[in-house]
Amino acid sequence: MTNLAALLDNSAAAHPDRTAIVCGAEELTYGELERRANRVARMLVADGIAPGDKVALSCPNLPAFSVIYFGVLKAGATVVPLNVLFKPREISYHLADSQARAYFAFEGTADLPIGANAREGFEAVAGCERFYMIDANPVTAMSWAADASDTFDAVARQDDDTAVILYTSGTTGQPKGAELMHRNMRDNAAVAQQIMVIDPTRPETFLCVLPLFHSFGQTAIQNAAVLTGGTIVMQPRFDARSATQLMIDHRVTVFAGVPTMYWSLLSVLDDTVDVGTLARNLRVAMSGGAALPVEVHKDFRERFGVIILEGYGLSETSPIASFARYGQQPRVGSVGIPVPGVQMKLVKDDWADVPDDPAAIGEIAISGHNIMKGYYGRPEATAEVLRDGWFRSGDIGRKDEDGFYYIVDRAKDLIIRGGFNVYPREIEELLIQHPAVSLVAVIGIPHESLGEEVKAVVVKKPGDLTSEQDLIGWASEQLAAYKYPRHIEFVESLPMTATGKILKRALTKTAPIVT
Repeated sequence: MTNLAALLDNSAAAHPDRTAIVCGAEELTYGELERRANRVARMLVADGIAPGDKVALSCPNLPAFSVIYFGVLKAGATVVPLNVLFKPREISYHLADSQARAYFAFEGTADLPIGANAREGFEAVAGCERFYMIDANPVTAMSWAADASDTFDAVARQDDDTAVILYTSGTTGQPKGAELMHRNMRDNAAVAQQIMVIDPTRPETFLCVLPLFHSFGQTAIQNAAVLTGGTIVMQPRFDARSATQLMIDHRVTVFAGVPTMYWSLLSVLDDTVDVGTLARNLRVAMSGGAALPVEVHKDFRERFGVIILEGYGLSETSPIASFARYGQQPRVGSVGIPVPGVQMKLVKDDWADVPDDPAAIGEIAISGHNIMKGYYGRPEATAEVLRDGWFRSGDIGRKDEDGFYYIVDRAKDLIIRGGFNVYPREIEELLIQHPAVSLVAVIGIPHESLGEEVKAVVVKKPGDLTSEQDLIGWASEQLAAYKYPRHIEFVESLPMTATGKILKRALTKTAPIVT
């Protein structure tokens, strides 16, 4: 069967009593995970969800995420995972753009009211017909499916049918939904297994701290674990100290994170942490999202005895495109070589190949089993990045004489804040709506632990008395917590090119001094 849900079906059939997910006091075997996913699928079909329909999901790293994810797939529908930090305005946009017919959302907490935001966003979209709240109590989390039968034969899908839509802005405009096919996701999970050299007869234990609504955590942790019958230890929100304890308590063998997570893990290794036990169990560590500093590589290997494998990919590539090889010495700064079944090259603006020279740089283009079908409902945007099976990433890189790739510059203007992609144009388009703002440019500035912080350089309208804090507060109400600018700098004018474009590289990359 082509359906991506076959990953779960196969493992549940082979290992029904093996532990699939651990989250706090809650544990699910593969048999129970499949039964719960079957109830979700049966309920969706009864509620009129048909193959190919889009179903959105807002849920942190909890068993409910995986249950609903595979339940939606079993029903033949497409999963649209949404960032749990989204505010109602952002949720409405994604529901409408994806044409979601149903929406699952976790209740959340007082500090992060996911459910309240979700319901408000849902009610603003006429085309989204059904809303299901995931209760915070694990016992009653999915009471709406309690009466459904726990048997269900997954709907057969074609290789090129869309399994998941992951939203990404690229570098410009509103977020776009990358359509990832069943074969994209299935083959990329298999690639993750190869990268980590996983033997299914000796199942691994994965610590899941990467958000499952992002492609890295979804493919390299959830789907790779389910494919190989491994155990997923979920942490709903990353905290370095408790993460180390989870690694010790559950004998975690696989960890994947972004560079800031590795920095945080190293920073909490004091006398209270049993580093020896942790290191004896850990076999694989993977990193993506930004370059790892030399010292982090060195310190992690010294403390944990493991070489961090660095890799590269995008939502549009399912996501894994290149990775370092297990057991090899790291080439610090490199994102490795193309994974099996994938090709990479450097191209010029006109798509012509860059000469094969270690000193040459160009835009990274990727082809292979991991390339998305396209951007949902956006043929022109798709045509801009896809040609003859090649996807142009927008990232500038170089390739050394051994075929290892290095990122020279991230996609134009992209800000990576604590592993989250922040797209300046989206922030600019919001800020310009404020009555005080005449002109604005959003840039990233260096930050010690987050990598980058968001800064807005603003030209105010004459005579306006709005303060920096007023504007920051207003933006925080409209945008997810990782997006809104923590720094506002008011200026008289913005530097421009001869053609009238804002010259962002001329803007100060430091935090403004507010007196």
